[in-house]
Amino acid sequence: MEGKDIKKTRTLLQSSENIVITCHKGPDGDAIGSSLALYIYLKKQGKNVTVIVPDDFPFFLKWLPESEHIILYDENKEIANTIINNADLIFTLDFNALHRTGDMQEVLSSASAKFIMIDHHQQPDNYAEVTYSDTSICSTCQMVYHFIDALEDINTIDTDIANCIYTGIMTDTGSFRFRSTTSITHRVIANLIDIGIDNAKIHQNVYDSNSYNRLQLLGKSLTNLKVIPELNTAYISLSAEEQNEFNAQKGDTEGVVNYALSLQGIKLAAIFKEDQNSKLIKISLRSKGDFSVNEFSRAHFNGGGHTNAAGGASKLTLEETLDKFISILPNYKKELS
Repeated sequence: MEGKDIKKTRTLLQSSENIVITCHKGPDGDAIGSSLALYIYLKKQGKNVTVIVPDDFPFFLKWLPESEHIILYDENKEIANTIINNADLIFTLDFNALHRTGDMQEVLSSASAKFIMIDHHQQPDNYAEVTYSDTSICSTCQMVYHFIDALEDINTIDTDIANCIYTGIMTDTGSFRFRSTTSITHRVIANLIDIGIDNAKIHQNVYDSNSYNRLQLLGKSLTNLKVIPELNTAYISLSAEEQNEFNAQKGDTEGVVNYALSLQGIKLAAIFKEDQNSKLIKISLRSKGDFSVNEFSRAHFNGGGHTNAAGGASKLTLEETLDKFISILPNYKKELS
């Protein structure tokens, strides 16, 4: 963070009593981890803090400290709207455009509170009083660590905060294997371990808590895997019926797209999931090298994210969305080959 932003942040925190923390729709480990880490930190500063997220988060994150205090907007809209409208300050974490919050966009856009953004995605919108945006950092959780450090409060990071931060960094770096994992990331992790986290247990809590249905759904996903060898592309599709067959829960397809990307020679991978609630096709995109799925998703599927990891959505049917995806690919033959 720049010096002027640190100074402005201090002023905002000193003048704010009621604080809201929110993240993007479909929260993942980085969104929930950063929100809870900041929540615990601000509670230590004597602030009245509430975490409100657009919708539910995966079961494998329910163990995180203070997660039971998170308010789900889609289930508690009236209460959540009152809290947001009474807030002095709102932190937006792990997203940089208010439409990423889904149904929360309207109340956030009309809120009288000041905003502080902490995010590592590309092309941030200009809505915050303080914008701490850095696409070179692997996760918002690592940014929250640096945020606390910039406020000269690094000694307030206890095992609860450290557990949350470690979880977000671990999940957003693919267990530290993505190129966004830097030497600074490893130094942060070392400090978190020194504080007292059990990194092996965190990994077990997140990755080794599979249900039988989740593994069966993974099997179905791999059965549906298709490859377009001439374009170095692989993709997976899951209909609503297939997800219902295995009683799919929030987060059950987390990371499945990486199986497609792991195929030899594949440069672009995608998973397309039919969502009955939103009536949309949810899309996750991954790539290797310099092929930007952020630009690809922004151009064709109303999404965005990082160069090698992005998301999007389609209002077409699953079949129509797949046809559109396949028809677009030849335009990128040079980049994909």
